[in-house]
Amino acid sequence: MRIPAIITRMILITGGIGFIGGELVRQLSAMGQPYRYLLQPGDRKYIFPRNIDIDVAVSSLSDERGLKAALRDVEVIYHLASVEQIAGHQDLQQVEVRDVEMLAKSAYASGVRRFFYLSHLGADRASAFGLMKAKGIAEHAIRQSGVPYTIFRSSMVYGAGDVFSAYLLGLLKVFPFVVPIPGDGSVLLQPIWVQDLAACLAWALDMPDTVNSVLEIGGPEYLSFREVLTAIAAEIGSSKKLMQINPLRMNRLVQYIQSLRKDFPGSAFWLDYLAENRVCALDSLPRVFGINPARFQQKISYLKPQKQLLIFKRRRRALSPLSNNERK
Repeated sequence: MRIPAIITRMILITGGIGFIGGELVRQLSAMGQPYRYLLQPGDRKYIFPRNIDIDVAVSSLSDERGLKAALRDVEVIYHLASVEQIAGHQDLQQVEVRDVEMLAKSAYASGVRRFFYLSHLGADRASAFGLMKAKGIAEHAIRQSGVPYTIFRSSMVYGAGDVFSAYLLGLLKVFPFVVPIPGDGSVLLQPIWVQDLAACLAWALDMPDTVNSVLEIGGPEYLSFREVLTAIAAEIGSSKKLMQINPLRMNRLVQYIQSLRKDFPGSAFWLDYLAENRVCALDSLPRVFGINPARFQQKISYLKPQKQLLIFKRRRRALSPLSNNERK
């Protein structure tokens, strides 16, 4: 396993309190890298490690003055914040692209030396799918910004606290006898474990050959959507049958459930993921990063009911407002 030499520099992380950002922060901390959270003004609660000093900046991604202050002394940006939960495809494209353009513009003006962006396999400005089109336009804005960049096009990311497997777990729990799936469930996915993704993000920091490049990464196996859902069902001891329905009807059904149950996980754009195969070369992680990625079934024990309860309790204990003495 190749571990690059460590050179410290100040890093700004958007989405640092999220699922992927939290794992990246843990790995950067282990590497001795200083970092700063960029939080949105509307955020009221935060999940932070206790009893440590935390560097935090609060600014909207559309606030040029606020971003300038947040970028003081920053050399590297990891843009992991997601806007995929907003309602409309038009809004998604406007907000995602607007935020990226403003952040990249501010990064260039502040002399930032590296911009990391987490995108999706299938991102394309000409895509017919709203999520992939928005990501493709955002990628183009970063490439044209003048800031050295590294764009990661990732497959589905899973791990304790994710949305991907939580959504599938929700499907298995909501429907009592049979579980509907979009189409025949044959679309191929390439799930990547969150710790493997975070390692790639962190290690690329000191890999010059990844500068000004777009890297497509995924796990070590191609699995159909049906196989992924079947593996999750087996992990939680469910024997429910799967039933094919039209993808558009499936989308309307899920939206109806989400209108009744606000706690139901998932994104309005999840069908964009499942409309086409979302795969890349199987050797992407070993070849570029020297990482032997985890297989899906090896890392999903967190889905067991007792593990889910433990994860929930830990998150509740960790959830607390940011106190004044934690601000720098």
